[in-house]
Amino acid sequence: MSLTIDRLSQAGRWRQRAPSEKAVLALGLLALALVLPPWPGGALVLGAAWGLALGGARLPPGDWLRLNLVPLGFVLTGAATLAVDWDAQGLHLAADQGRRAAEVVLRASAAVSALLLLAATTPAPDLVRGLRRLGLPPEIAEIMLLTWHFLFLLQDQATAIRTAQEARLGWFGPRRQVRSLGLLIAQLLPRAMERARRLEVGLAARGFDGSLPMISTANPASVPVVAVILGGEALLAGVSLWLA
Repeated sequence: MSLTIDRLSQAGRWRQRAPSEKAVLALGLLALALVLPPWPGGALVLGAAWGLALGGARLPPGDWLRLNLVPLGFVLTGAATLAVDWDAQGLHLAADQGRRAAEVVLRASAAVSALLLLAATTPAPDLVRGLRRLGLPPEIAEIMLLTWHFLFLLQDQATAIRTAQEARLGWFGPRRQVRSLGLLIAQLLPRAMERARRLEVGLAARGFDGSLPMISTANPASVPVVAVILGGEALLAGVSLWLA
């Protein structure tokens, strides 16, 4: 999932847009999803997030759908406990006919889609740089960037180990699959730590002083664009309250 988000954010149509514009858009939709009634507010926010992702940012529909399916699984699992009741007569549908569960799914899906819209259109370094401008301590910012980088180190190491195992028919048959998976997990951490140590040595050799400056290719924020975003969100809130 992290690799998909990074690929989309680096190659997306909104790559050059100012991070502050995308933050105002996504976080505004998130606030509306939390404040407005699930119906029709949550449904309108969900539709807006999906429309902006597929129509505005032009994200591939398959990738966008897969990004949403992972958190949606957790949402549905939690909502299932609200849709049913258990008493002396056994398991049966809740007294509200599952309405509260549907509202939870609608509100949570809208909020998750709003956050994914920001994550899938804004690279992680741009997000961290924006947090630095808001006062985030530099030490925490560097830990965030290094953690983000180590995720890809782990992915590269896991892919390399699995490729070597498949070349030796290590994943042929259930018993070999279990054994190969155990070996992969046992070898992954030591190799990743070795890669991290080499990264640390390389940074120290280049005079690393605790900061990782990165060049941003995003354009500066446009006041008219931010005004249009806020106006659109205000209109969305008004329509939702009018229809409620």
